[in-house]
Amino acid sequence: MTFGWKTEQEEATKIVAHFLEQGGNFIDTANVYGRGKSETILGTSLKELGVRDKIVLATKVHGKMDDNDPNASGNTRFNIIKAAEDSLRRLQTDHIDLYQIHRPQTSVPIDETLQALDDLVRSGKVRYIGTSTYAAWQVVESLWASRQLGLNRFVTEQPPYNILDRRIERELIPVSKTYGIGILPWSPLAGGKLTGKYRRGEAQPENSREDPSKFSDEAWAVLEAVDQLAKEKGTTPTAFANAWVAAQPAVTAPIIGPNSLAQLIENLEASNVTITDDDKKKIDELVPPGTNVKGQNYYQADHGPTTRW
Repeated sequence: MTFGWKTEQEEATKIVAHFLEQGGNFIDTANVYGRGKSETILGTSLKELGVRDKIVLATKVHGKMDDNDPNASGNTRFNIIKAAEDSLRRLQTDHIDLYQIHRPQTSVPIDETLQALDDLVRSGKVRYIGTSTYAAWQVVESLWASRQLGLNRFVTEQPPYNILDRRIERELIPVSKTYGIGILPWSPLAGGKLTGKYRRGEAQPENSREDPSKFSDEAWAVLEAVDQLAKEKGTTPTAFANAWVAAQPAVTAPIIGPNSLAQLIENLEASNVTITDDDKKKIDELVPPGTNVKGQNYYQADHGPTTRW
């Protein structure tokens, strides 16, 4: 997401190269990130490094790509087919390994969306399909429609999930375990809150996304506890938080969003952290399973308002 926003071409290529050197093989982007800039930069990096066939390349469709074109967004056949062709061109590839619907849209019948995606799979332009920020019932509805119509089905879901927001454990995780849906959590660091860079009573760090003066007392209590747990394990809050998400049932891999090589290196330290049953118990005491900390809310498009706890 940071490519073309905070990260330009040269640094992006360094990030991709180091990620692959460390054993990474899954890179996720979306057409709406920078309205094509992220895909363009990533495509150039993959071509320069000659590594396209060594990664699972994922992108998404749904977000508005043109303010003056009412058809340049959403989950319609018209937009999905055109957006896929545009993404292929920007990514400089002949196929997308995982093509995801970025947000649900109940005004478009799920069978229209699935049939368009199925056509892309059958044409060889897409290998697998997935969703992002879908409610559990919407995932199940899509699986039912795919079975009824004999269409390729969604195999992944990309939800918001971190120590501060565990709501997907109520229904989405059980659904994913039952039906074999891979979970690819976004925002494992809660928008940067879990990196340890925010301190109670201190000013907002430069170039940060969050205003610490707006954090709830409940959030501060968790952040400070996570910081202490990380110190006890000899690691950073960033590594601990990423490792915690990766250790949860049904999770395939957390999606990290470094905007520099230094941030990538810090994020990858999570692979050296082992989350024990005792660590999980301590987190459960801080944030009970299936709940979220007051003030931790993520936009869930088209299936009801978020709730403040």
